[in-house]
Amino acid sequence: MTQEATAMRPWRFVVWFGVVSLLADFVYEGARSVTGPLLASLGASAAVVGAVTGAGEAAALLLRLGSGPLADRSGRFWGWAIAGYALTVASVPPLGSTGVLWAACALVIAERVGKAVRSPAKDTLLSHAAAATGLGKGFAVHEALDQVGALLGPLTVAGMLALTGDDYGPTLAVLAVPGVAVLALLVRLRRQVPDPAAYERAVAPESEKPLPGARLPRDFWVYASFTAATMTGFATFGVLSFHLVARGLVPTAAVPLLYAAAMAVDALAALATGWVYDRVGPRVLIVLPVLSAAVPALAFTDSLAPVVLGALVWGAATGVQESTLRAVVADLVAQGRRATAYGVFAAVVGVAAFAGGALTGVLYDISIPVLIAVVAGIQAAAVLLLAVTGFRSHGVRHK
Repeated sequence: MTQEATAMRPWRFVVWFGVVSLLADFVYEGARSVTGPLLASLGASAAVVGAVTGAGEAAALLLRLGSGPLADRSGRFWGWAIAGYALTVASVPPLGSTGVLWAACALVIAERVGKAVRSPAKDTLLSHAAAATGLGKGFAVHEALDQVGALLGPLTVAGMLALTGDDYGPTLAVLAVPGVAVLALLVRLRRQVPDPAAYERAVAPESEKPLPGARLPRDFWVYASFTAATMTGFATFGVLSFHLVARGLVPTAAVPLLYAAAMAVDALAALATGWVYDRVGPRVLIVLPVLSAAVPALAFTDSLAPVVLGALVWGAATGVQESTLRAVVADLVAQGRRATAYGVFAAVVGVAAFAGGALTGVLYDISIPVLIAVVAGIQAAAVLLLAVTGFRSHGVRHK
């Protein structure tokens, strides 16, 4: 390990960066756990909830098409990461007190824009340290810590809703506290490790580092196509939570508790698939379309037990998406174009995320059996795409 990277060992950096994500998830996952009921309380229909949450996810992904290349060109990965986190933590506290549907929708999308600003730079910073720890394991541990915040945030929101009688104003205002902690920790990490790329320079040969102008590899595009297919048939939790409340299956205050349980499953799935990925490669991704197809079949019923199981399966699928999918990108594209690759990958997937959110919301209003059948068909196509493209572990490095 070079002298410039010894201020903090790679695993320690991964863990502390995971704590940053833990605190950030405390903020925005706390808010997202009640997005559906909150918008519904302001007069939104299922189609509106699906469209807004889908648009938010699309913004979080599509806008990375610009932020990724800009981060690569400027080399200011820390600056982009801090700016994006700042936008997110500033958007959440006023969400509960706006009282106007269009303003609440705007804040939901603004929070996701903050994720678009920071994510390519953040993932690139993390990938440098994960290159020294094992990409699957590094991203998995980061995601597991991330989901501790995704557990604490919804639990805090549930407790506040119970205390305040479902008053979203003070409930979301308390999330400003972990938001401030996010920014303070980021500034500290930047001081201690100004150049995380040194971790990767110590372990990766120069031949694996393409020039900034190099093309993204073919396997990257194949991989992005598969991921877009499986994401097109993936329901948002906004629609799931709308179903829970609209059908009277659980009280509003219980929705964040179920979301928190889903985030716990998310963490376990991330750790499991991350470790398996470092051993067998991209073949582990076959689980993603299988899980995604099971979500609506379970979650959009009128019985509590399968609905709860469906939400937990949703959490498992999200864990694979948030950890192993990101690790594969770092394995396929080396340093010179990695933030760009994360941005392009997210933009491709963003189109699918918007389609998935809007599609499930619209089909929910039309016919739940049709929704289940359409999603199953899309996921079957994703499995076929994974099989016929021949995307295997060739060209993929393993630690």
